[in-house]
Amino acid sequence: MMAHTVASFDEDLRQISQLIRDMGDLAGSMVGASTKALLNSDNALAQRVVSDDAIMDARQRELDDRAITLIAKRQPMADDLRSVVGAIRMAGDLERIGDLAKNIAKRVGSVGVSAAPRDLSHSIDSMAQLVLIQVQGVIEEYTVGDATALAKLRNDDERIDVKYTSVFRELLTYMMEDPRNITACTHLLFCAKNLERIGDHVTNIAENAYYVLTGTQLPANRPKQDETAMSAPAA
Repeated sequence: MMAHTVASFDEDLRQISQLIRDMGDLAGSMVGASTKALLNSDNALAQRVVSDDAIMDARQRELDDRAITLIAKRQPMADDLRSVVGAIRMAGDLERIGDLAKNIAKRVGSVGVSAAPRDLSHSIDSMAQLVLIQVQGVIEEYTVGDATALAKLRNDDERIDVKYTSVFRELLTYMMEDPRNITACTHLLFCAKNLERIGDHVTNIAENAYYVLTGTQLPANRPKQDETAMSAPAA
């Protein structure tokens, strides 16, 4: 009976871990597709991202239900309880990443076919690639149990912040040079900010995953280099 109970508990944990991986895969797909839709003015692809958000929400609800049932029935302790609670927290951040990708996709139609200058499109694409590497990497490192890589990945968020500051300044420049760019660039500002926020959620996932694996917290003073507050021109 005891062996059966342990095996059943392990299976419950495995299913929760699989849901985290599925949500991570979907999050990466949504981030990549929303950015591609934005840069290519692909409204059909953008609509697919919006639709995928419902799948992400459903997976989070399933994970929450499984985790709460497991806690109620099995009453896990120590490492096992940490794994379950950590999964709930990570799922919340993955769901928010899906929301932010959806927000980018919903602005595709407003930006327009030729609104973004070619070099600015390149800048946003470069930022999106940094974010996508983070999204894909954090779940991969959690799955293989590499706490050291998770700590490094969390600190790499600084690169996204620096890139966001650069894109922010470029967008301001385009708006000041030609008022006709203001509407499109305003939408792109929101998209760039959504990408930066996705990076923040990845760092949350990395911190929770690190805690699940090691039982210790990463230092609170992680790098943060969003300098956009200092980038706006004085009135």
